[in-house]
Formats: sequence, structure tokens, C-alpha cells
Amino acid sequence: MESQKCVKLSSGHMMPLLGLGCWQSPPTEVTAAVEAALDAGYRQIDTAYMYLNEDAVGKGIHAWINKSKGASKTETALRKEVFVVTKLPMHGMYAGGVEEYLKKSLKNLQLDYVDLFLIHCPIGLKGAAHDKDLIPKNKDGMPNIDYGIDHIALWKEMEKMVDLGLTKSIGVSNFNPPQLRRLLAIARIPPAVQQVEMHLEFQQLELQKFCQENNIIMTAYAPLGSPGRQLPGEAYKPQLLNNALVKMVADHHKVTTAQVLIRYWIQRNVVVIPKSTNKGRIQVNGDVWGFKLTDQEMEALLGMNKGPSCRSFRQMSLMPGVKEHPENPFELI
Repeated sequence: MESQKCVKLSSGHMMPLLGLGCWQSPPTEVTAAVEAALDAGYRQIDTAYMYLNEDAVGKGIHAWINKSKGASKTETALRKEVFVVTKLPMHGMYAGGVEEYLKKSLKNLQLDYVDLFLIHCPIGLKGAAHDKDLIPKNKDGMPNIDYGIDHIALWKEMEKMVDLGLTKSIGVSNFNPPQLRRLLAIARIPPAVQQVEMHLEFQQLELQKFCQENNIIMTAYAPLGSPGRQLPGEAYKPQLLNNALVKMVADHHKVTTAQVLIRYWIQRNVVVIPKSTNKGRIQVNGDVWGFKLTDQEMEALLGMNKGPSCRSFRQMSLMPGVKEHPENPFELI
């Protein structure tokens, strides 16, 4: 990995600033997308057990390794070039569940280890009928939310995954500062990464400051506004790719608006994981190293921030029972 295209985690490992997001990428398309991303120079692949596409993601990684290996590049060396992220599902947040579901992900991905393992959400679910029962229901047909989730016990299990060599680094997703503070107070291995929704209209500036002060690298999901996502009942979806200011900056550098949106976060030292299964867009989105936004452009783009009112992923907060949950983070981050 080229050091100028990476950030150093508190674990000591290097994490690429650019990755391919795999959420809502159909298994029939994501294998080719992962291979295309690695061909285009991406060196991070971000997936999760809950995406139900890890088998296909793993096939893409191995297809690239198999065609790239030779006398000078062994399979082991090529595997070390690819930073793989996966996440603990909400229905696996119980004693023994951390190891169980990480091993399921590793089996799906056909890997011996991942580079980063995240707790996908601070709220857990219980009573899954089977491995793929992602949102188990209670007897009333409502999501069976675990109100007794113990983040401290869960984090100690996450630390064991590093000890077992099943992951190089550990972190969280969608946590708020009080939750992170509790983990930092007891952690033998502190969280290295926090992954949350971040785009120009919702820049999470207070959370960024907190993470910087505590040596936690941030990953931005939905950096382009997630224009292709399919979610029911959405009230707001940012239109960043067509924004006039972003277009003006893109025209100045003779790049696409997507490239500007990605480059902005890279220059803020935030890892960014745009999602696409289109080979052409994957290649263009990855071509962000040949230009640099000026200080004036960075300041102008910072000015687009409107705060929490522009959070666009609200499905979790709308799940019955979440607002009353003691670990509900979605009004605070």
C-alpha cells in the first residue's frame, strides 16, 4: 500500500483512504465490481455480514489475487495488499456471537483474517431463528430489540478476535461520543475506526473533533449521498452530484462531481467508501490522486454542512423501539 494513500490506525496498521463500499450490491454484480475496483487501484473493500453478499465479495477478491500472482507477487503478499472490512451483525451481539459471526464472515469471504472488524450498530437484536434472520421479530411481529446490550462485555469479545488473529484491527459503526467514551475508558485495544454516514450536507463536525482527539480514524459511508440506494419511506436524499458549488469545483479541476466529493474527505484524512457496481464509475471514482482541492474550495465545501437535519439514513431510528432504547445513538451523531 502506498503510504500517502493511507492513514495509520491506533493499532499500528495502515488503512487505505479509499475503499469500495458493497452495501446493496447484488451478489450477481459485486464479484465483478470488487475485481474491477482492485484492478483500478482500490486497496480497501468494505462489506458486512448483514449485506448478505460476502460470498460474492470474497470471489472478487480471490479472482483478483489469482490473476495477479506470479513470480514477484505471491498469494500471501497480494492478500496483504487488500484491506478487508466486515462487521458484526445486530443479531450476533451476544456472548459467543462475536467469534461465531466473524468466523461465518471469514468462511463466506474465504479468508483467514480480516483487516478491520466493526460492531455494525450499537443496538442489538435477539432471538434470530437462523443465521440470515437479520431482523428477528418478537411474538407481536415487531423487531426483537435487545434492551440489555452490554457494550463493555461486547468490546472485550472484540479484543479477543485480535488476540486470536481473526482480525488485525477493531472498531465501531454508528456509535456516538458517550458510547465511544465508555469503550475508551476500559479498552485494552481501543477502537481504531468509527464508520458513520458523512456527506457534505451532514459532516458530523463534533464527532470528527472527538475522534481526532481520541486517535480514532473516521470512515464516511454515503459520501456521494447514496443516490442509488433503495430504502422504503425516505424523507430526504441529498442531491450532491448535481450541486452547483460542487459542479463549479469539478469544472475547475476538470473532474467529475463524484471525484470532488471523494477528494474532499480524503483531504480531511477521512476514509471514504463510495459504492458502485458500474466498472466505469468505479474507475473514475478511484481516480482522485491527480488533483488537490484548494484551501478556498475546501472552506467553501465545508460551508455546505447543514448538520443533523440532513442525516439521510433514518431507517434505524424509525424502527419501533429504537427511540426508547438506552443506546439509541441516532439523535446524537
